[in-house]
Amino acid sequence: MKLLRRFVGANLGRFWMGMVYLFLYLPLFFLVLFSFNSTRQDGVFTGFSLRWYTALANDVRLVDGFLLSLKVALITATCSAVLGCFAAFVLVRYKNFKGRLLFSAMTNAPLVMPEVIVGMSLLLLMVALQKATGWPERGMVTIILGHVLLGMAYATVVIKSRLQEMDRSLEEAAMDLGCRPAQVFFLVTLPTIAPGLVAAWLLTFTLSFDDVVISEFLSGPGVTTLPQVIFGYARRGINPSIYAAATLLMLTVTVGIVIYSLVVARRNNKKTP
Repeated sequence: MKLLRRFVGANLGRFWMGMVYLFLYLPLFFLVLFSFNSTRQDGVFTGFSLRWYTALANDVRLVDGFLLSLKVALITATCSAVLGCFAAFVLVRYKNFKGRLLFSAMTNAPLVMPEVIVGMSLLLLMVALQKATGWPERGMVTIILGHVLLGMAYATVVIKSRLQEMDRSLEEAAMDLGCRPAQVFFLVTLPTIAPGLVAAWLLTFTLSFDDVVISEFLSGPGVTTLPQVIFGYARRGINPSIYAAATLLMLTVTVGIVIYSLVVARRNNKKTP
């Protein structure tokens, strides 16, 4: 009994962690597995086949949705990282300006606001603007604007934490050597917080790429992102082509994360004496 208790006590944490990982990743494993299924059956793997990847390539809605989601995510991630960088810099470096509390609250509001409320309010705003000025029409532009609103809040949090950890003496030394504030920002601050910018870009890219709620409110006729197409297919019954699309997406994200991790690890190794 004592040996059993010791064994359980020594391995309980590993067992619990293994169960958590199993719960999280086992469904993804089955999704990848059934993307190679030879038939449409969801519960039985009848044989290996690439027919659903061929069907995916021939599905115009899925391909167009993927391309639209990719464009939206790339633009959203870039705009969110830039705006989040400026917002984080203001909040960290200028702590006593008038209206700072309101600015901070408005920056963080999308983080705690339900996406349904955000999407509905943006829809009302876009409709009012279109009636008043004729712009913008509901489509890719309105989706990007909605995603940037949400992505900027996340990017600000990530970059803000990086700025708070930065050694201010580097900026002070640059100014002592004659650099102007703009030069200090672009030559010292920006390279130092570059990992935070990359992390914010990747996070907002992922959030934009798989967003459904805001896209559903702000998309127009003939403009449908990939998550919207998948959601529409799921409501009518699972199409195995969705499994293939999800598998390719997971593969792309995994490759991106691995590359980013390798770059960060190599950079840390160079800094270590």
